[in-house]
Amino acid sequence: MPIDLNEHLRRKNKGYTPDENRNNGNPNPNPNRGFQSPKMPNFTMPSGKKMAGVYVVIILAVLFFLLKPFTIINSGEVGVKITTGEFDPIPLQPGIHFFIPGIQKIIAVNTKVRIAEFTSGETLNLRARDEGSLRNQAISVLDSRGLSVSVELAVQYRLDPLSVPQTIATWGQNWEERIITPVIREIVRNVVGSFPAEELPTKRNEIATLIDERFRENINGLENRPVELVSIQLTEIVLPLAIKEQIERVQVARQEAERARYEVERAKQEAEKKAALAKGVADATIIEADAQAKANRLISQSLNSPLLQLRQIEVQGKFNEALQNNRDAKIFLTPGGATPNIWLDSKDAQRASSIQN
Repeated sequence: MPIDLNEHLRRKNKGYTPDENRNNGNPNPNPNRGFQSPKMPNFTMPSGKKMAGVYVVIILAVLFFLLKPFTIINSGEVGVKITTGEFDPIPLQPGIHFFIPGIQKIIAVNTKVRIAEFTSGETLNLRARDEGSLRNQAISVLDSRGLSVSVELAVQYRLDPLSVPQTIATWGQNWEERIITPVIREIVRNVVGSFPAEELPTKRNEIATLIDERFRENINGLENRPVELVSIQLTEIVLPLAIKEQIERVQVARQEAERARYEVERAKQEAEKKAALAKGVADATIIEADAQAKANRLISQSLNSPLLQLRQIEVQGKFNEALQNNRDAKIFLTPGGATPNIWLDSKDAQRASSIQN
């Protein structure tokens, strides 16, 4: 039976085989009969302009990551942009900043407080180099008599953030080796060299003050005042061994003199204390004697004949009362009057008369 060619192609595209065409009316054809895989979809190639755009984007992305035309300035830093060798006078604040590779570049400069330490070789080898600190050998100085002295100190300073571009343009990125290190060495040698070695320990504060004042004068005299001095700590003054021994002997002698002076002062105070006590006792005795004499004078002035007679009568009355209570009692009374009165009991009178006979 002839079939339409278009219908045959349509059924073929849908995956039907001739056996399936014969069973077209069967609702449950055999699934294992004449299976054909589906047709793959066709992809349309993009045009040349679109491909060129994709290639440009890829190339730009690769160049961006390779050339890295940006710099991130962290907190505590400022950026300095250099365009064909010329420094931009306005510092870049923390954040992300872009530049043109090959023409421009940005350098980050630390503006935090930094420390320049001048220490001995042993200490210098034991310490690791920390970020923001500059390690140097201790400063060797000759005192006023030519003796060698070693001085250790620490200088704290920071760059002025507003004048960083001018500072880097004038002094370079190794500005510390031109502004800090040689200047502090020269000032320390001039200040310490004007004192004899044995006076350095006792005049430590004065020396530190002089170093601080002269270094500030030098920094403030620079153009644009690029550096701000925070502080200077004089940590150690290493003296020659002979000077150390001499200072120790002087200190021992001074301590002995102080001890002797203390003993003398203590003995003097003890003597003054004893003298004060003796004077107090003597004054008290004199006062007491004066009071007694005054009392005696008052008593003697108050005694007269009528008063004495009255006292005598009173005493005789008391004796009479005593004799009444005890007749055997024997009482001798010699008052201070002109005629003393004596009472004897009767038994004593009889005994006395018998003795006379």
